[in-house]
Amino acid sequence: MRWLVGWSSTAARPAEAGSAGAVGPDGETLHPVGSHLLWGDPDPLWAVGDWRPDEVRVVKADAQTRIAVLGICGATDEQLRVGLFAARGGALRHLTAWPGSYTAVVQVGRRITVCGDLAGARPVFHTPWAGGTAYATAALPLADLIEANLDYGHLAALLAAPDVPAALHDSTPYDGVRRIPPGHALILRAGAREIAGYEQVASLAVAAPSADPDSAVDAVRDALVEAVRARLSAPRHVPGSDIDPGPVPGMGPAERRAARGMPVPGIGADLSGGPASGTLALLAAGLPGMPGTVLGHGTGAGERLLAVTFNDLAVGGRESELERAGTLAANPRLHHVVVTGGEETLPYAELDGPLTDEPGSCLVTAARHRARLASGSADHFTGYGARQVLDAHPARLADLLMDRKRRHLVRPVAALAKADGSVLVPARVYGAARRLARTPYRTGLEGLADRLMQRRFEEPGGAVGASLSALAWARPGPAARWLTGEALAEVSVRLQGATQRSGVGPGQRPGDFRARAALARTAADLRVLEQAAEVRFQRLHAPFLDNQVVRACRALPEALRVQPGARASILRTVLEGAGVADLPPGWGAPSHASSAAAARTGLRVAADSLLALFGTPLLAQAGLVEARVVRKALRAAAEGEALPLDGLADLVSLELWLRRLLSRRGTCWTGTPARARAVPEGIRPQRGALGAGASGGAALA
Repeated sequence: MRWLVGWSSTAARPAEAGSAGAVGPDGETLHPVGSHLLWGDPDPLWAVGDWRPDEVRVVKADAQTRIAVLGICGATDEQLRVGLFAARGGALRHLTAWPGSYTAVVQVGRRITVCGDLAGARPVFHTPWAGGTAYATAALPLADLIEANLDYGHLAALLAAPDVPAALHDSTPYDGVRRIPPGHALILRAGAREIAGYEQVASLAVAAPSADPDSAVDAVRDALVEAVRARLSAPRHVPGSDIDPGPVPGMGPAERRAARGMPVPGIGADLSGGPASGTLALLAAGLPGMPGTVLGHGTGAGERLLAVTFNDLAVGGRESELERAGTLAANPRLHHVVVTGGEETLPYAELDGPLTDEPGSCLVTAARHRARLASGSADHFTGYGARQVLDAHPARLADLLMDRKRRHLVRPVAALAKADGSVLVPARVYGAARRLARTPYRTGLEGLADRLMQRRFEEPGGAVGASLSALAWARPGPAARWLTGEALAEVSVRLQGATQRSGVGPGQRPGDFRARAALARTAADLRVLEQAAEVRFQRLHAPFLDNQVVRACRALPEALRVQPGARASILRTVLEGAGVADLPPGWGAPSHASSAAAARTGLRVAADSLLALFGTPLLAQAGLVEARVVRKALRAAAEGEALPLDGLADLVSLELWLRRLLSRRGTCWTGTPARARAVPEGIRPQRGALGAGASGGAALA
């Protein structure tokens, strides 16, 4: 893991020679473990973890005015200096408009500004501490700093309503540690904190001006090309300094490197056969420059972009995608590697892994991803986030009705009717979109709170049913049906508290609001996946989550988004504009094989270990579930009963995360006296958890 952590004190204290650190309540000086000091007292900033030298840049205008940029940033030092001067005058958006994925921190005197990103893949956290405010790009270091206990209300909301921002609000799994929303910046003035948005939000009252589809797609192409170029122009790195121990019978250099858990030097990409990964692989291979290894390392074949395809031998159904991936990999600029996986790479097959900053449903599939990424490159492109930034959330149909653009509903509704085979589909979908367009945000939250209290979780099935259930401001999560009544009541209280906050309402149309929430959850899941499936010395790149790409995609007209096959059509146009026109037949076709088959197979194979995991679960000690209820659901799902597998993955992942958190040793901080760590008292059996939960919900109000 890599993060930055800093501190802003209420009163400036003189810097001691050769020292920089935060003074704890007992007078001790604290330092993050494994940190590199970027600047010192009175408001120090550290970079923690295995940052590459080119991923950390500090540009100074004078002794009290400087900017630190951590991550992949395509800006030159002069552009950073211009952005610093703009931020000194209060213009924050300039700090977020460079290509790449990074976190910018600006210090102007005693004012500290930390910018989060638009998607939420690079979040910023903060907590009050010792009369000031500590901030970081990871929640666990702050939880260790204040010795925070678990926030059971947040954990309940993660299971009951993970897609509802009002339920999670700004909380984290650690009590007292807060998160700033995507598209916002944390501003600290001598310890006092302020959260400010830097992005304009579309009005709910006035329709946005209609954008030209061609120019909007061109903007997406330009943003994607710049995002890829920013990675290609960064210095190349050779993973580690380990010397190859020599030949092993039956293993080539690549296999030996993968066995040691080391990526291939150079740049590579996923090539699943889908449009998102294929677009990034072809863009990266086609841009000027050598995408492969560092000069002088590896063979000539390694100088091509390494394209990695995962072939699941345990579960079939993706033969057409694999065939398309092979056709794309025939490009002479690509070096194709197929990674095969059997039962050992199924979901739930391996439940051991590292502790991540936060829980995420991908913990049950981390080993599956790690098997693929171990054969990847030191810098590896992934197509995560493309669906969320390009596709139309079903709730966008209500946005079209609000803008009086009914004719654009014809094609998407006709596609749903064709998939369902019922002539009643158009009337049902139109009626649901019309109700959503006329439903206030407050009413939507109150309806969800009532559903949770009444335990009404039935959802219609099929593609049409999924679209109908998504035509709402908020809906229960797939794991909500297995929570205790007390946990559901806690989430209901949080939702009711959200309706009582001043300025209730997202200030956006329902479709746009739901799409942003889905993007934030995907970005959070990717962040957990990066930590859980991390391969040493490897960097995963998700250009679709870059600020400039997200902005360009948000400017796409809704009428273009909602058309069937819009994502593949947009990416095809992007590739054609970049000079790539030879795409295989069926490219961009939706895959009928889903991860559900692999999840069900993995659940059946690992049923015994999962039942043992929930023999005495920590989730039950926390009062969130009853062990026997979860065990019954696991048995039923393993036997083939139609249950929401995503919900079971959420339960298992959260249980795994809690066990890893409580079994960890050490802390993120060093100093005298020795610091305790987060959750020092463990999980106590919760009796009457709503007592604390209700007061927390009321505090949110």
